[in-house]
Amino acid sequence: MSYLKTVSKVSLVSVILTSLIVWAAGPASQGVKSDEKPKTQTAVLAAGCFWGVEEFFRKTPGIVSTQVGYAGGTKENPTYPQVGSGSTGHAESVKIEYDPSKISYEDLLKLFFRMHDPTTLNRQGNDVGTQYRSEIFYTSEDQKKTAEKVMKLVNDSKKWNAPVTTKLEAAGTFYPAEEYHQKYLIKNPGGYDNHFLRKFTF
Repeated sequence: MSYLKTVSKVSLVSVILTSLIVWAAGPASQGVKSDEKPKTQTAVLAAGCFWGVEEFFRKTPGIVSTQVGYAGGTKENPTYPQVGSGSTGHAESVKIEYDPSKISYEDLLKLFFRMHDPTTLNRQGNDVGTQYRSEIFYTSEDQKKTAEKVMKLVNDSKKWNAPVTTKLEAAGTFYPAEEYHQKYLIKNPGGYDNHFLRKFTF
């Protein structure tokens, strides 16, 4: 009888110790990685010279990664000089990976309409040409509906003195720009940038 009681006590202690170990280990012991990357969504936006556009969004909370490139054109694998000539139909664009739990697509677009002038057709500051146009490349029907909603909000607000000229079309192939353009303003502090956040809100 004494032997059985001893075994029972040992078993009970083992169960308690095992429970404590599992509790201390937390999610990792249950097959959940604590360092899992957030589930991201993609936005593709054009707002003039992509150096400044990328730098603005790169520093925005909720943005996971950015990449500059060319969108909305017809030529495969265009180069910077080709896009700059205006012959390919592409816009200098930024592909933005963002965490929707930290920033919504709608809030992203509200920033988009404050950090550049969306009322100047094919122009942003001194940069003139279709490659510098304001455009939203939506990646889903939900994004399209949200973009239409925000564009109406911006126009109705009259915060800009003229109607927006921003184009809206489905995202096609995004071609990454040459490496020297990526994170350009980090590589070249003080480089050309005409993007800034206006004080008004929508």
